[in-house]
Amino acid sequence: MSQLLSRYHIPDEQGRIQRITPEKAGWQYVGFEAYQLEAGTTLSLAASDNERCLVLLGGKATVTTPKASFEHIGERMNPFERKKPYAVYVSSGETITVVAHTPLELAVCSAPGQGTYPTRLIAPQDVDAEQRGYGNNRRYVHNILPENKAADSLLVVEVYTDEGCTSSYPSHKHDRDDPPHETYLEETYYHRLNPPQGFCLQRVYTDDRSLDESMAVYDKDVVMVPKGYHPVATIAGYDSYYLNVMAGPTRQWRFSWESDHQWINSPEYVAKHSGTV
Repeated sequence: MSQLLSRYHIPDEQGRIQRITPEKAGWQYVGFEAYQLEAGTTLSLAASDNERCLVLLGGKATVTTPKASFEHIGERMNPFERKKPYAVYVSSGETITVVAHTPLELAVCSAPGQGTYPTRLIAPQDVDAEQRGYGNNRRYVHNILPENKAADSLLVVEVYTDEGCTSSYPSHKHDRDDPPHETYLEETYYHRLNPPQGFCLQRVYTDDRSLDESMAVYDKDVVMVPKGYHPVATIAGYDSYYLNVMAGPTRQWRFSWESDHQWINSPEYVAKHSGTV
């Protein structure tokens, strides 16, 4: 199995099903955890030097820190309802208590923080939505914590890709610290499939192919992207959802296209597949 792939495991005593640390991933910035909590369960998270973004993937909860409390938040029961999510940005140095009022799927995204910004609720109306791509390269995006919203390091986005379509494509990379042309950003993909027995395909590779991994990714698996290109392809019958977490030394998403496939962004391709010709 690829070292870039973290398989789903049954919930531990805390309800945790995924845990990606910088040490495990072999990088410096991004951490990611996912939890499955039963209704009535309380999850306590210790204070950290990291800032964190808690994303309610499905379910309702109350989230409390020493400086804020957000009661009975959450609307969608699973991400495939395609409603915008509730999330909570938590400043560094704060403990967190989560009380699940329904079965709860919770993502905890983390990266180095400086305590610059206060803890706050990110409600659905705060989340921008957009379509990217056309034809069989179309996908739908919820920008939960993009670079134009306050944070020290974190970038968080969720993406929906319909069956038979590609995503994170044309292939692009952000592994070179050269702003404004390209920024170094580590990235995790937390994958969900609908129906859940399905799988999608993800490839992570560099120009020189010193890294070249192709993975069959199942429901609630995580793919780590330390460098290189990282496209996703769905298969017939199964829709894809993934939650992306990115962070690096510069909080900007600047990337480079792989030259072989950049033509898919051409006006001719877009016009052909958007119904304008």
